[in-house]
This record gives sequence, C-alpha cells and structure tokens, in this order.
Amino acid sequence: MKNTDLAKKIKELRNRKGMSQEELAEASGLNLRTIQRIENGETEARGDSMKRLARALNVTPDELIDWAEEEDRGFLAFLNLSALSFLAFPLLGIIIPLALWFMKKDKIKNLNQIGKKLINFQITWCMAFFGVFIFLFLGSVMHLGLSFSMLNLNGAELLLTLFIPLIYIFNIILIIVNSITSYNNKRVFYQPAIPFLR
Repeated sequence: MKNTDLAKKIKELRNRKGMSQEELAEASGLNLRTIQRIENGETEARGDSMKRLARALNVTPDELIDWAEEEDRGFLAFLNLSALSFLAFPLLGIIIPLALWFMKKDKIKNLNQIGKKLINFQITWCMAFFGVFIFLFLGSVMHLGLSFSMLNLNGAELLLTLFIPLIYIFNIILIIVNSITSYNNKRVFYQPAIPFLR
C-alpha cells in the first residue's frame, strides 16, 4: 500500500470519528508531528505506530490497512442487477443482493444505503408475490374445487392473476432504472418498501 493511500484512510477514519489530529495523537500516544507526517504521506505508520493508531481509531490493524470506502459505481450497478435473480426464483432476489451487500457494505461508497433500499424492496415484493400466489391457490381450491385455470376464475381472481405479471414487470423496470441511476451516482428509488433494514 502506498503512503498516500494509508494516509488518506487514517485521515478519513479520524474525521469520521470526529477526532482532531491532537486528539488522535493523545489517544494513540504518538506525538502530533508524527500524526501530521503520517496523514501527509511523509512517513508510513508501521508496527507499533500502526497498532496504536488502530486502537485509538477503534479498529484492528488489518481493518485499518484494508479500510477504505471506495467509489465503485460498477459494483453498485451489479448489486442492483443481481436482484434480477428473482426471475429464476423469487427469494433469490433477496438472497443474492443480501450476500453481495454483506460482503462489501463498509468498503464501497453508498453501498450500505443502496443495499438496504434494494433488499427492503425485494422483501416487500416477495411478500406481495407470495401473498397473491397463496390467495389465488386457496381461491381456486376452495371456491372452485377444480384445478387452477384462467377459465375457472371469477373477476377478483382474474384481476389478481393479471397482477402477478404486472408486479414482475414493475420489479424488472425498477431494477434496471436503479442500476442505471446508481451507476450515474444518483439516488436510487425503491418503493413501495417496508423498512426491514434501517
């Protein structure tokens, strides 16, 4: 890792913690000039200095070295597009984005926010999908006593049957639009969504 990369990470993490250079120097037991040199990339924190900085910033030395919130618009778009896996099976639209979000949530800028919105929407979508599916299945069994077919549906069941393709199309459009939106570094919109993840 270059001095400048580590310097940026230490400075950014210090700012996120709301600490001044003086406070970091005091908390780490290093002198102020050492902190300034590290943050300016003039010297690199190694060994004992790295451990002291990590402890003062409440991270492990490995996390300090690995810690960075990069901007990766390609991954944000990929995260959104991964929700299209619901086309194979509805729950995959939750599981795959959840796994991707969990792996990188603290490492990519805006990923935490976008991931939560996407997953909340997909959970809400799945609940709506399975709710309609169960209603149609129970309706066809209880009211008709016959196998499920479009010819046996009354008005309400026909409306609900048409609702399933519409919610599929709505989900696809929302995913594609938000993939483009996140790639262009703009705010995503996933609604309606119950806020399971906050």
